[in-house]
Amino acid sequence: MSKDSSEQFTNPKLVEIYDVFNDLGEDGDFWIAEVKRLAPKTIIDLGCGTGLLTCDLAEKGYEMTGVEPAAPMLEVARRKPYAEKVKWIAGGYEKFEGLKADLVLLTSHVAQFFYEDSEWNKMLAASCKALNPGGHILFDSRQHLEKSFETWPTDASRRRKEDPAYGPIEWWCKLLDTDDKYARYELHYLFLNTGEEVVSTDRLVFRTEAELRNSLEGAGFSIEKVYGDWDGSPLTEASPEMLFLASR
Repeated sequence: MSKDSSEQFTNPKLVEIYDVFNDLGEDGDFWIAEVKRLAPKTIIDLGCGTGLLTCDLAEKGYEMTGVEPAAPMLEVARRKPYAEKVKWIAGGYEKFEGLKADLVLLTSHVAQFFYEDSEWNKMLAASCKALNPGGHILFDSRQHLEKSFETWPTDASRRRKEDPAYGPIEWWCKLLDTDDKYARYELHYLFLNTGEEVVSTDRLVFRTEAELRNSLEGAGFSIEKVYGDWDGSPLTEASPEMLFLASR
């Protein structure tokens, strides 16, 4: 997982405004509802970021472990309400050794930051080992490379957010290059009060449904459901998302 090399996860200013641009919306409603349905006691939140969902679930009484490789993100997470109820771990799946949980959760498309298949497979194996018998893994991955970026703002159609500390901020995406599996892009953030522009260059991997199914089964998981969107609808070719639920 390469979050620790991305500006949006390591630049102090971008980390401070992260929650404003990535608040819990319909995806948050999906995660919370699915967790409630599965009723786990213990949860590992891998790539927990600033701990927005992690702390929300801790408030609801779940025993949470937040694992995050980007130190600035983890620093913000530790300051949140209910953070004291969470066990925070700096690092990635390699820190799963000795952990046990009923659910391993990867949200905010963290799965797409495992660029190499070897690392993705190692993460799945470590997750399977960390799960109690009957435990689950739950994660999201966008289905279509080109279509995914069609919904993102461009330089000509910038979007604006209001940050409590920094004021109005415009943001947009510039798609740099793509191939069959990877997309490289820039995220631009323009702080209107100062005129400062901060750019984060990132990359995502787009695995197919078949690739994800094969990797899960190869790691010892049984796939229970694959949703196609945050409303819980089943996956179709037209679905924007692939939301995988698999059990050990």
